Amino acid sequence: MKGASTSSEPTRAKALWLNGKILPWEDGRVHLMTHTLHYGLGVFEGIRFYKRGDGRSAVFRLDDHIRRLFDSAHICLMQLPYSPEDVADACVEMVRANDMAEGYIRPIAYIAEGAMGLGATDNPIHVAVMVYPWGAYLGVDGLKHGIRAKISSFARHHVNSGMAKGKICGQYVNSILAKREAKLAKYDEAIMLDTDGYVAEASGENVFMVRDGVLRTPPLSSSVLGGITRATIIALSHEIGLPVIRQKFSRDELYTADEVFLTGTAAEITPVREVDDRRIGSGRPGQWTQRFQELFFEIVRGTDSKHMEWLRFTEAPASAAKASNA
Repeated sequence: MKGASTSSEPTRAKALWLNGKILPWEDGRVHLMTHTLHYGLGVFEGIRFYKRGDGRSAVFRLDDHIRRLFDSAHICLMQLPYSPEDVADACVEMVRANDMAEGYIRPIAYIAEGAMGLGATDNPIHVAVMVYPWGAYLGVDGLKHGIRAKISSFARHHVNSGMAKGKICGQYVNSILAKREAKLAKYDEAIMLDTDGYVAEASGENVFMVRDGVLRTPPLSSSVLGGITRATIIALSHEIGLPVIRQKFSRDELYTADEVFLTGTAAEITPVREVDDRRIGSGRPGQWTQRFQELFFEIVRGTDSKHMEWLRFTEAPASAAKASNA
């Protein structure tokens, strides 16, 4: 299994994309009266691109991420001034412009300056795309040996109070508070329950558990974001013959699981070795967790060709390269 170094601070890149234009990185600024800055109504995505075994770089499940970005905007009554194809192309263009082999892509749509107040509806919508290096979100050691998690005192948003299926800027305050609580208590990550007391998700990841040869994860009808990596694991589980059930479960079921792992674009597939000081299984990454890690990293960094539909390669088409050299 391969894993990069961990850092949550973007290294300075060369360029970014803002409202259809490529600008120098240092020109990525917003006005202090930007509506989203004050009230949190905006949408974003986190997307990874990897250097594969053949030396080429590919964005993982780009179309799925862009669809979720536009779904989130639709939920928020935000009409984006670009098409999904425009934003997807901008993501690839920024990978090329910054000459990076692998890293993280952050598209964001936000409400710009103009009228203030909660009822403002006519402010322009701005769209930006940034690219920067980012290693293993929960650490290389976490990927290899597993992390320690804490059940948070902060509940995940109720499905009718926060729009759980949208990746919405302001809603992440909930996750930040849970994450900070866990870190201050010397844990690596927080696991959040829903308002009925069932396991929902971690501060930025979906949760899976294995018990008696069955994989379980909370259903999309509960208060969880529809994770792209979550969908990937479910698809791979069908391929390898591991039964998967989308079903609510309680925190004590999590304590007694044979295996627990988290999935997300940033976290990839990270094992959980403890929850609330209860050892999970043997206290080491389980066989199914390791199998999913192997399959995932072989797709994104290796030479697996079974899921080429999940990859968008970043090299410019040969015809474009010829034209630029003419």
